[in-house]
Amino acid sequence: MKLRPFRRCGHSPSALSPDDQAVVDQCRALLAAWKNPQPWTPRCNQDIAVRVGPFLERAQPRLGDDHGPDLIAVALRHPDTPHAAAHLHGHQLGYTNRGWLRCETSKILGIWQPAYAMLTHAAANLPLPDDVGMKPAHYALCLEARKRDDSPDGFTLLRLGPYSQTRHAQQDYDRLTAALNGRETALVSGHRVSARYAPFDVSDHHLFADPYEADAVALLEAAIA
Repeated sequence: MKLRPFRRCGHSPSALSPDDQAVVDQCRALLAAWKNPQPWTPRCNQDIAVRVGPFLERAQPRLGDDHGPDLIAVALRHPDTPHAAAHLHGHQLGYTNRGWLRCETSKILGIWQPAYAMLTHAAANLPLPDDVGMKPAHYALCLEARKRDDSPDGFTLLRLGPYSQTRHAQQDYDRLTAALNGRETALVSGHRVSARYAPFDVSDHHLFADPYEADAVALLEAAIA
């Protein structure tokens, strides 16, 4: 694409106003960034540009939570982060209440570049859609007491979450399973107690104990008591 200079009556073709020149510079920077995106690689500690519908958005990868080459965890960020005004504008447009999301690596254009800001929902002053095409990436564990006759009847003893990384959830799952070993059917009369993975629902956060503030096994013992 070849940019042509703005022409105005009575002015030289090269006499651009500062505002016009800023727009031209932005367009040139955008074209250059789009044509030559900086490649993204897993465990790269830089924000990335991801496709959300017809728009591009800035996203922060969650280090240590790569799910193979096809899926990573990201948090959408307002393009003007970390400026103070970005937080308020991002809150108004739905950037700050998404939490961590599962992002297919095929949606990643490359490392985030400031020129991409023109292509975001924020630049168009549009809210993010309810469905951004990415599922939540929080984790939780549930300790349940189920009837030993294999019926679905039972109740939840303890909910733990959110975990920010799968390895943290796995560590607590292993510790809880070890603590239950040999005691599964003795803790609650007529029931078998077991741990399982579960999705973390932000709207039910008040039902969950924070696994980073207390020991998971101690929380289990307190719940049983």
